[in-house]
Amino acid sequence: MKHSDMIKFIQGLSAYEAAQVLKNLLDENPGLLRETYDRAVKIADAVDAGCICDCVFTSLSMLHFDDLNGRAGRTQHGYVSSDEATWELFEEVLTPFINDIAKNLERGLRNAAKACCIGIIKGLQMYDEDPDSEFGGCVEDVPREFIDIVVEEWKKGNPENEDIADVMNVVEGGRL
Repeated sequence: MKHSDMIKFIQGLSAYEAAQVLKNLLDENPGLLRETYDRAVKIADAVDAGCICDCVFTSLSMLHFDDLNGRAGRTQHGYVSSDEATWELFEEVLTPFINDIAKNLERGLRNAAKACCIGIIKGLQMYDEDPDSEFGGCVEDVPREFIDIVVEEWKKGNPENEDIADVMNVVEGGRL
């Protein structure tokens, strides 16, 4: 089999299959553990705040009035205000991103957690400023409130004062 065919096959593995291959390699070659760990940390720590910003913005931009109307009003469990429904929709979209902050803090990847935080903040700001957002008019304070939640989640990792200043600069509309 040609080298390029082997690479193509390996790249086509599912996440589960790739994890099994890695597990087998490490079981059979324990000396690879340190190098594998070091490379994994390097990859996991290379979070791109711009990419996260784009993902947050795109995810929020996919919200439409139909999403809100399907939740607000009378339900089987009582009445849900449009504000409450809006909050729930934002929470559903943003929770996976916020969870990435916590996951990176648990892993000791402070730079990755900071990059996640900044990316989410910038995505929320971009969404809040987007004049073409169909859903934006209904969420006046929600992006700002979620920015506060994101910053508080990130601060659970006890960041350095310089990092706090960097993030607060982004919150206040500055660039990093």
